[in-house]
This record gives sequence, C-alpha cells and structure tokens, in this order.
Amino acid sequence: MRKEMLDQITKVHDESRQGEAFAPAAIEPNTYSKKFYIESYGCAMNFNDSEIVASILNEEGFGSTRNMEEADLILVNTCSIREKAEQTVRNRLNEFKGAKKRNPGLLVGILGCMAERLKSKLLEEEKLVDMVVGPDAYRSLPALIAEAEGGQKAVNVLLSREETYGDISPVRLDNNGVTSFVSIMRGCNNMCTFCVVPFTRGRERSRDAHSVVREARELFENGYREVTLLGQNVDSYYWTNEAGDETVTFAMLLERVAQIDPLLRVRFSTSHPKDITDEVLHTMAKYENICNYIHLPLQSGSTRVLQLMNRTYTREWYMKKVDRIREILPDCGISTDIITGFCTETEEEHRETMEVMEYARYDLAYMYFYSERPGTLAARRYQDDIPEEVKKRRLAEIVELHRRHSLEGMQREVGRTYKVLVEGTSKRSAEELFGRNDQNKVIVFPKENYQKGDYVMVKVDSCTSGTLRGTAVSE
Repeated sequence: MRKEMLDQITKVHDESRQGEAFAPAAIEPNTYSKKFYIESYGCAMNFNDSEIVASILNEEGFGSTRNMEEADLILVNTCSIREKAEQTVRNRLNEFKGAKKRNPGLLVGILGCMAERLKSKLLEEEKLVDMVVGPDAYRSLPALIAEAEGGQKAVNVLLSREETYGDISPVRLDNNGVTSFVSIMRGCNNMCTFCVVPFTRGRERSRDAHSVVREARELFENGYREVTLLGQNVDSYYWTNEAGDETVTFAMLLERVAQIDPLLRVRFSTSHPKDITDEVLHTMAKYENICNYIHLPLQSGSTRVLQLMNRTYTREWYMKKVDRIREILPDCGISTDIITGFCTETEEEHRETMEVMEYARYDLAYMYFYSERPGTLAARRYQDDIPEEVKKRRLAEIVELHRRHSLEGMQREVGRTYKVLVEGTSKRSAEELFGRNDQNKVIVFPKENYQKGDYVMVKVDSCTSGTLRGTAVSE
C-alpha cells in the first residue's frame, strides 16, 4: 500500500494521543507525598477512565506527574481492540521493567481491556507488572496498591453489572480546557463477532442521568464549551431510578444536557445503527447546540458478512437509516467504521461495501483490514481465511474511495460560513487558530483577537482533503 494511502487511514483511536501521559492540573492546590504516572492507549473511553483513576488516586494521597523518573506508581491503561496497540503496551512494560531495576520500590500496574485477557502472562510468565486491574475494579486500587507494596501480586479483573463510577468526578486530563468527554454508560450487549469489548468491559449498564447532567454542568461552569457523551452504544442508554418512577432514554438525556446552556455544545459517540431512533434525530434538530454529526458504523456493505458479524441489520436497512438521518437533519455529517477482509468475504461483497460508501459519502471513515482478536466469537467460530495481501489491497481501495469522497465533501464547503468553537492554536502557525464546525470538520483561520473557547463565524475560503481554511466574518 502506498504511503499516502496509509496516511489517509484515519483511526478510531486518536493516534496523536496514544501513550499520552496524564498531566497534572496547571495549578495544583494540594501537595502529595507520592506520585503516579499514567499512560493511556486506545479509545476515548480509556482516556476518560484514566481521569477516573486519577481522581481515586488523588483521594489516596497520590499526585500525578509527567516525569516517569519521579513516580512511585506507573500505570498503563490499555486497549485490546488491535494487535498493534497490545504490542505497543508490551514494549512500554519492558521499558518500565528497566525503571524498576533502578528504583526497586516502584510499582507497575496494567489497567483496562488487556488486564483480563493477559493477566497470567503479564504477572506470572513475563513478570512485567505488580498489579492487574480491570475496567470495573478501579475503586479497589487503594487496596491493590497496599497488596503490591507488601510484595503480593495484586489482581482484580472482576466485571460488574452495576459499576458506572457515576459518583466520581473525574480529574480532567490537561488537554485544551474547551472540550471534554462524559461517560454515560459502560460495557456492551451487542455481541459483534469481531469485537472483544463485551468480554473486557462487561455487560451494558447506564449511568445515573442526574450525575451525567451534573458532570456536564460542572464542566461548563469551569469554562468547557463542548462535551461528548461517551458509550460503546449510546443509543441504548436507558436509566431507571431505584424507585422505578423515573426513566430516561438517550434522547431525553441528550435534551437535558443541551438545556444546561445554549453555549455548551453537545456531541455523542458511538451509535449502533439498529438503536438510533427518530426521537434522537428530532431532539438533535430541536437544539442548535447539539451538533449535527453522527458516527454510524457500517463495518460491511454485504448483508451476508453483516450476519457473520452479528450486526443485526442488512445493507438495505442501513441505507434507509442514512436516508432518515438526511431527511430529518439535512446538513448532518456522518462518519463510519469499516472492516475489510472479514472471514470469507468475497470480491463481490467487497464491492458491495464500496457501493454503500458511494451511497453514504461519509465525511470521515475509520478503516481497517480484519485482524482476528483472541477471545472473540469470530476467533472461535470462523477461519480467518483471507490472505493478508488481499486484505491490504481491499483496504487500499476503500481508502482511495473515501479519500475522494472526503475531498469532494470539503470542496462543497468552500464559500459557506460556519460557527466554529475555537479549540486552540494551529499546529502549523502560532498566528492561526483551529476549531470544528457543527459537522466535526476542522477549520483553520487567522487568530486576530479571538481566543480558545470563543465561538467565531468563519467563512471557508479553501480546503484540503482533511482541513478547511477560512476567515472570520461578522455575524
């Protein structure tokens, strides 16, 4: 595959953040006797989990540091979705093994999705870590640290049907101070055969709606201007209070968060096509501050392959869902996930995927070739029988097609004016700012007197396949 094609394969994981160390607050009011260092890998859920872990550790007298050398505790928050992510984590753990030799009192722990799957290998066989903590066991961290300090191998990878961490106020990663994630649920009930999430994060459970709204309001009061409601499948959010007299659906939760303040932008991710309802779409249309952008994973354009994946919809049904979104939200941006080269996929089925791509013309696509993950239903049921060179060639073809759609979509934006939330200074020039419009497209424009957190009307003057360039205009 040509390098320029590889560069166009946008990942669900924000590659610029993989391995990012948790940063302490710029002004830390507390002093801590011990320091922890945490790196995060994988999706936004993992980065949000690191914020929860930081809050728990702060309560236990641990302060965060970005200097690994001064840490008493090193934690790696992991992902099992792709083989590459796992290998990166293993490499880092080997590096930390060297740090333990220099500092015998140092504890190293692994958190998250790799914990359950590889606990015995990492603890006993390779002796890379002192602690293994699953995504539902973060409250037990203080006890596990005490065990590890006493020389025991500390493990808790039990999955929960109740844990949502709804009462914990996450310590925010020191990112841009404008946008943030709010987790609204944990786990997943959709047993897609290619996916390991139900086995690493457990069954689906929704967080107390009042705690979600409270967290979003606190973020707004602290200067944040955009929240993204996070879940493996946000559309199946369904919360009922203990008395049983209050029920909140995802559409209702979306409305409650939007009503906090018109200046608070609201996004959400991810949607399963089978669960996104007209009620959600009409709620989006009703509130100007709910962004017109939906991540709607396709995975495959072949009905037969979708059945093998246990996606529970057909290609025709999916295309009608795209129609419905465009009917209710004509300007809605749509992104997707696509896996090419799934078990037994034929050339004709590969072309069917490209036909749906032509139909939907996605603004953004996260594209992969199939990589068998141990422990998934597909690994147990099917043979991974498509040669890697065929997978890579098919991936190159869908990447090339999406690249053309993306450029054409960007070119259609030239001449239009959008409301942009400023997220920071452009990486290429200190004289320019960048932000995103409603449809999640990045727009770069001259700084002038604007600053982070401002809403600015920007007229688009030109574009590349990935970025719009414009000029601020008076409303």
